[in-house]
Amino acid sequence: MTEAIWTTLKLATLTTVLLLALATPLAWRLARGKGLWRDVVGALVALPLVLPPTVLGFYLLLAFAPGSPLMAPFAALGAPSLAFTFEGLVVGSVIYSLPFAVQPLRNAFEAMGDAPMEAAAMSRAGPLDAFFTIALPMARRSYLSAAVLVFAHTVGEFGVVLMIGGAIPGKTDVVSVKMYELVESSRTAEAHMLAAGLVLFSFAALLCVYVFDRRAAKGFR
Repeated sequence: MTEAIWTTLKLATLTTVLLLALATPLAWRLARGKGLWRDVVGALVALPLVLPPTVLGFYLLLAFAPGSPLMAPFAALGAPSLAFTFEGLVVGSVIYSLPFAVQPLRNAFEAMGDAPMEAAAMSRAGPLDAFFTIALPMARRSYLSAAVLVFAHTVGEFGVVLMIGGAIPGKTDVVSVKMYELVESSRTAEAHMLAAGLVLFSFAALLCVYVFDRRAAKGFR
C-alpha cells in the first residue's frame, strides 16, 4: 500500500507542476481570443469533464501502443512505448486533469479585463513583461485553486490510470486502483482505511478551494 501511495503522490505532483505550466498560455489565449476557434479549443479542453474515463483511457492506450502512429516515430529511435509505464500515467493524467487547470486560470484572466494590460502598454511595458508583472500576480489565487484541484483530481483517478497503467506494483499501481484490488480480495478493513483517507483528503482539498474563492471574492490581500 505504501508503494501505491508514493506512486500516487509522485504522479499528482508531476501532473500539477506540468499542468500549471502548460495551462497558463492556453488559458490566456482562450481568455483573450475571439472567434469560433476559441469555442472549439475550449470544448476540446473541457472534454475530459464529460467523457467517461475508460473511454479516454482506451484511446490513450491505443495511442501509446508500440505500433501506433503516435509512437512509431519514437519506436524507430529506440524509445519505449508509453503504455503500462509511469511516464504514460503522467501524460494521461495531464490530459485528464487539463480542464481543472485551464478553467480557473481562464476565469481569472477574463475577470481582470483589458484595462490592466492596456495600462501596462501605455507605460511601455512589453506584452511578456506585463503578463508576468501584472496578469500572473492578479491571478495568483486562481493558480492556488487550480493546483489544489489538479492534485486532488489526479489522486482520485481510476479509469484512465487503470487502462493505460495496468496497475503494475511499484510502477503504475496507484491508490484508487489499490483500493479496488483490496475490495476484490475482501480486505475490507484495509479498504476502509484507504477510503477514509481519500475522503478526508478530498474534503480538505475542497475546503482549501472554497477558502481561496471566498477570500478572492472579498478582495482579501
